[in-house]
Formats: sequence, structure tokens, C-alpha cells
Amino acid sequence: MMAVVAALTPPIGVALLFWFVMRAVLRADRNEREAMAALDRAEAERAARASGERGAGA
Repeated sequence: MMAVVAALTPPIGVALLFWFVMRAVLRADRNEREAMAALDRAEAERAARASGERGAGA
């Protein structure tokens, strides 16, 4: 029984490590996409405001 536990411990450990790393990568990607979307929205609002100001002054 102990031989089975000893044999399965390294693969399970590597699988858990892989899972944690992949989870961190996917969360970082999701957070980066959300931040980029917010930045794009803010930039679009700024551009819309700037074009509205230029159109009103003409």
C-alpha cells in the first residue's frame, strides 16, 4: 500500500502544480483583457468627447 502512495505522490504533485500554474495564467489573462477593455472604453469616451467639443466649436 505504501508503495502505491509513494508511486502516485509525484504525479499528483505535478498535476496540482500544473493546475495552479494554469489557473494563475488564465486569471491573469482574464484580468488583462478586462483592463484593456476598460482602457479602450475610456479612450473611446475621450475621443467621442474631443470630437464633440470640436464639432460644437465649429
